[in-house]
Amino acid sequence: MNSHAASESDDTPVLTRSWRPVDLGSVLDGSWEPPIPTVGQRTDGRGLFYLGKCHTVVSETEGGKTWFALAATKDEISSGNHVVYIDFEDDESTAVRRLLALGVDRDPMLKQLHYLRPTDQLGAGVHRDDLMMLLAIHTPTLVVLDGITEAMVLHGMNPLDNADVARFGRMLPRRIADRGPAVVSLDHVVKDKDGRGRYALGGVHKLNALDGVGFILENRQAFGIGLTGRSTVKISKDRPGQLRHHALPSSGGLHWYADLVLDSRSDHSATIAIEPPGDTQPRSDWRPTVLMQRISDLLQEKGPLAQRAILTAATGNRTKLKEALDFLIVDGFVADQTPHALIRPFAPAQESK
Repeated sequence: MNSHAASESDDTPVLTRSWRPVDLGSVLDGSWEPPIPTVGQRTDGRGLFYLGKCHTVVSETEGGKTWFALAATKDEISSGNHVVYIDFEDDESTAVRRLLALGVDRDPMLKQLHYLRPTDQLGAGVHRDDLMMLLAIHTPTLVVLDGITEAMVLHGMNPLDNADVARFGRMLPRRIADRGPAVVSLDHVVKDKDGRGRYALGGVHKLNALDGVGFILENRQAFGIGLTGRSTVKISKDRPGQLRHHALPSSGGLHWYADLVLDSRSDHSATIAIEPPGDTQPRSDWRPTVLMQRISDLLQEKGPLAQRAILTAATGNRTKLKEALDFLIVDGFVADQTPHALIRPFAPAQESK
């Protein structure tokens, strides 16, 4: 292996006594539950990323991977959660100006978005302490690592070397994910579509080491001011297995999970949506069925609840939960008086009746 400027302690995981037997009780007694993707959302309420897992989003230049990460960032900030954005490629103006254009308010951004622009190696000293303290104080649900190739070069590692890819994964993404957030690494793909398969630029280990989801974005309509751009979002890997069955089969062993749609009206105004695959329904017929089902199940279990209790107990973006509750009321599933009572259980097949 190549020699590196980074010390061997840089990628040493925190001691967890991992060679002791794992308690199998919860799996055997049926109390174990599989992880559910709750970070970021499609427009139907389906999640994008798993808490405590490592994910990748890869595309060619201008494929939309940063916009995709910022859409998830917007969702998490809107839900009252904190986001850490570690940028190895750009500066704060790009991320902040884009979020402002998407309608994220300044005050929550100041409080909940923590932007880092490292120019030094993480190391085992003050820089690592700063990062770990940030994670401990704010307990973010999402950490974005923008520019993995540049990050590896900064740390004296070769992105084409699988051993270096593994070392980097232990040093940064895995170390962060072990603290609880979903970690999303943004990376490039090679230009050759036929030759790249499911992989990012560099070592195969970038995909093999994932314990979350690997997404590939393929641009179909260019992004730009005054344009409505669109990229297909495909799953290359889903280790927990909770997303692929909500996707459509695609070529190359991939699954079409969503479309990233960005309508850029000007430098200061844009709308973004992560739509389900093949979602061509008119807006008037659209319903956030996943969130409507979630609220219906909650009311069926708990009985009548005030709106605040519903928004607290049901997982999801608060704004979108409010919209789902409104649809349930309008469509006759939930009473409009507070506390809201369930009139009849909601089922997706009933939405157009």
